[in-house]
Amino acid sequence: MKSITYVKPLLFLPLFILGSCASKNDFFVVQDDVRKLKTEAETIKSQSAVSYADIQQVRDEVTRLRGTVEESEHKNNNSFSRLTEDDSLLVAQVGSIESRLQKLEQNYATLAQELKKKEVLPLPPPVPQPVEQPAPLASDVVLLNVGSEKLSQHNDAVARESFIALLKNYPKSPLLDQAQFLLAESFFDEKKYENAILEYQVVIAKYTNSLKRPAALYKQGLAFELIGDSVNAKARFKDLLAIYGKTPEAALAKKKLK
Repeated sequence: MKSITYVKPLLFLPLFILGSCASKNDFFVVQDDVRKLKTEAETIKSQSAVSYADIQQVRDEVTRLRGTVEESEHKNNNSFSRLTEDDSLLVAQVGSIESRLQKLEQNYATLAQELKKKEVLPLPPPVPQPVEQPAPLASDVVLLNVGSEKLSQHNDAVARESFIALLKNYPKSPLLDQAQFLLAESFFDEKKYENAILEYQVVIAKYTNSLKRPAALYKQGLAFELIGDSVNAKARFKDLLAIYGKTPEAALAKKKLK
């Protein structure tokens, strides 16, 4: 019986040992779970802090945008109020212009009616004006005589008018060479020697059979001499001696060459 009593505790010893081992394992498992929970809690806290910062930033941005919107609404309200005032002024001005136009139209209609009532008198016929008859054209002889007379009086400009009229209006007159020579003489008389040289040249080149040609050669030589062109002056005097050696002008040219 005594041996049985000692045996019973030994039977429960493995169970106790097994129970002790199981308790330690559970403790370690629980301890590991607690550690994991702490880690997850720290992670959640950090994420919550970031999320809170983001939320606060969003709140600040919403506040700023709300202020901008309120400021824009205030400006728009001011602009709309000014536009309303300007529109009122424009409406008033348009109304004033329309009123003035109506008055002008009424006045115009009244004037039109008054004009219709008045008798319109016909204009008197135009008085015929007497037609001036052109003065009769002087003959070539008259023009040459008038020009010669004015030239003798040293009225050279008027003399030229007569000579030019003869040359223009009587292109077939036998007096053309004389008119051309006297035209050159009017410039020589005024001491306009360059003009005289040109007009004498017309006599020399155009009227080769004219009795005025020797005089034109001599007077052209004198004009060259008076402007200091001795070369052309001597050439003209020599031409005169060679072509018209027996004329009085040739005798004068001979003296000039000596």
